[in-house]
Amino acid sequence: MQVPFFRFDGITDEVVESLNEIISSGRLTRGKYTHLFEEEFKNFLGVELVKTVNSGTTALYVSLRALNVEGRYVIVPALSFMATIDAVILAGGKPLVLDVDETYTLDINQLEDALKRYDVAAILPVHLFGNMADMPSLTELAQKYGAYVLEDAAQAHGAHYEGIKAGAWGDIAAFSFYATKNVAMGEGGAVAVKNIYLVKRVKQLLDFGEEPAFNFRLSEFQSAVGLHSLRRIEENTRRRRAIAKKYSENFKGLFGFQRERGYHVYHVYSLRHSQRDLIIRELQDRGISTKVYYSYLLHELRGAEHFPTPFAEKLKNELFALPMYPSLTDKEVNYVIQNLLEVVEKL
Repeated sequence: MQVPFFRFDGITDEVVESLNEIISSGRLTRGKYTHLFEEEFKNFLGVELVKTVNSGTTALYVSLRALNVEGRYVIVPALSFMATIDAVILAGGKPLVLDVDETYTLDINQLEDALKRYDVAAILPVHLFGNMADMPSLTELAQKYGAYVLEDAAQAHGAHYEGIKAGAWGDIAAFSFYATKNVAMGEGGAVAVKNIYLVKRVKQLLDFGEEPAFNFRLSEFQSAVGLHSLRRIEENTRRRRAIAKKYSENFKGLFGFQRERGYHVYHVYSLRHSQRDLIIRELQDRGISTKVYYSYLLHELRGAEHFPTPFAEKLKNELFALPMYPSLTDKEVNYVIQNLLEVVEKL
């Protein structure tokens, strides 16, 4: 059996019908579906404004520009996709990298020390793999030291903690709708604004008129695919969580696990093991695709200033991810479990 790491199943009959409607209308951009997506995602999150853009990286960049971070420090975790730190650099900020904890999110124990020692414009927590960062502690420290909070929620559509969704804790948030994401449209992103005082600034950066602006818009086709994906998110998340539960029950005691905080939406299901590379090769031989998240730390990648990151360094050498998507069948899940158990037994 072959079990791919990812399989996109978002083009349903409803999506095709919407795409045909767009073609027939001749309105290929800035139309009904973009407006509907922005409104429904805004209501889903419970924020003041959602503006769609062409990628999650763009969403981070626009958010950082809105926060005016140029020449000042932005705190980021060591473990994340490179867009997290690249957006800071592109916006003129100075990245300051901290370690992560057992949730694989920003280590709160280092945060206050960093805020005391550096001129920090913003804290940029990443809800990694669909797991929430410690937002109550983080937002409290941000308020104490006068820093903005920008959530990188690119992997956390629908995750929540204490009843508040990822993207609605901080001042502003960035989402990605890349093809593999829990809400997907191929390419795309969104800026979600909670702080009402930032609404005008985000609009200025994205709408032509008051000042020079970029054209970061989506097409109606992308918005239509994303809208139908958004409308299936609760059903799809339940399936992701059911798969994750079955994986975890079978692998308990054999691997290191990400500690959950709040409602984990499992964009990625990760395990850690000291013999990761051997395990990956063995699974590949059995037709099971895996992926390493991540083979680099952000400060190593871009030569950024950083605090000690011993746990992130451990994760870099041990973490890997199993197939995780709603269309994964029970037969495929059982095949992954059976073969991984066999591989580990031989180690």
